[in-house]
Amino acid sequence: MKIYNSLTKHEESFTPIEPGKVSMYTCGPTVYNFAHIGNFRAYITADILRRTLESQGYVVNHVMNITDVDDKTIRDSQISGETLTQFTTRYTTFFFEDLAQLNILPATTYPRATDNIEQMVSMIEVLIQKGHAYAGEDGSVYFNIRSDADYGKLSGAAIDEEVTQSRVSQDEYTKDNVQDFALWKAWDQSDGDVFWETSLGKGRPGWHIECSAMSMRYLGRHFDIHTGGIDLLFPHHENEIAQTESATDEKFVNYWVHNEFVQVEGKKMSKSLGNFFMLQDIIDRGYDPMTYRYIALQTHYRKPFNFTWDSLEAGSIAYSKLIAFVRSLPKATEPICREFQAQFMTAMEDDLNTAQALATLWECVKSDRSPEKKAATLLLFDKVLGLGLDKFFDTQEEIPGEILDLVTARETARTEKNWTKSDEIRAKIEERGFELQDTPEGARVVKK
Repeated sequence: MKIYNSLTKHEESFTPIEPGKVSMYTCGPTVYNFAHIGNFRAYITADILRRTLESQGYVVNHVMNITDVDDKTIRDSQISGETLTQFTTRYTTFFFEDLAQLNILPATTYPRATDNIEQMVSMIEVLIQKGHAYAGEDGSVYFNIRSDADYGKLSGAAIDEEVTQSRVSQDEYTKDNVQDFALWKAWDQSDGDVFWETSLGKGRPGWHIECSAMSMRYLGRHFDIHTGGIDLLFPHHENEIAQTESATDEKFVNYWVHNEFVQVEGKKMSKSLGNFFMLQDIIDRGYDPMTYRYIALQTHYRKPFNFTWDSLEAGSIAYSKLIAFVRSLPKATEPICREFQAQFMTAMEDDLNTAQALATLWECVKSDRSPEKKAATLLLFDKVLGLGLDKFFDTQEEIPGEILDLVTARETARTEKNWTKSDEIRAKIEERGFELQDTPEGARVVKK
């Protein structure tokens, strides 16, 4: 299996640290509002990667964090008049509901930042002891990016040597703003009642240290895969690497996987342009949320995905046709089609080429293979693509053996050109509450 590694800027063969097992971390939501459709592209990408690995027999330990304390959660919880816990719990619940509607597999663990403060403080103390962090005049603790000779190896961000100990306290900033960043933020009045009394003083963690501490706690100092949107590559992931490797003196992550942005009608998604959409906006327009997953898979994860309402409508039509076809299939009683399986897995192992995998799925649908073989093959594909087709297969009632025997007898009669007997058998099948359908692929029987 080939995966594009953002760290090396090349596609690489995937080899796990521990044979048969994969450790994977996904940067989860900051729960201050509903996640938008751009966020969900990142979670769909991680889900597809995990499903592909599991289809190859790997046991995946998947950790996705919940950022429930940062600049935005504090600011907006105070505006709402709720406690930080009340506020973030509500949006965490909404997030999990959206994940379920998109058929995204639950992570193995969902650590919350507020449950891991002790681990963050311990890590910051190590960085101070090793000379990688220092206390600022404001009482906050900052990471000294000049102490890390490899800083910028992920993003290519260059340190301006003319800027001496310039610092940035806000969590998010641009690539042009390469500065020492806050590991621990000293309390001030804008934080209200959100603080922890620690050896570092009264305050709270910075955003970047949260993911390092949580990933190390649940996956170890060195793990296989870290995923996230391209918007997190700098500064967040760059800072994760710097602080973690400075603390441990060993490699942090082997493979960095980033998905590209979602655009809307060819433009950057933003509230000011009025093209900022949540999953609920799609549902409110009458679309199945799984349609969004379907059209997201039509574009390779490393290419910008242009969301339009026309593309969603076209995707809805195609997805509905797929469901209707699956509903018409009998139980998967024959082996899968090895030819289509090979094509499908070749596509998925080629850096998650979901567009080609979908093309193979439709080739299978339109092929002359038996309905039973198609059913088995599509079920296999669905375990990787996660389109939720399995529940439509499950609606098929078991066809009694006596009915199947009648279908076989009728086919024999037709082969012998005994049309009278063929019609008599059809009538018996229909009397028992079943409908016989003659298709180009052969006879098919369904419950009336």
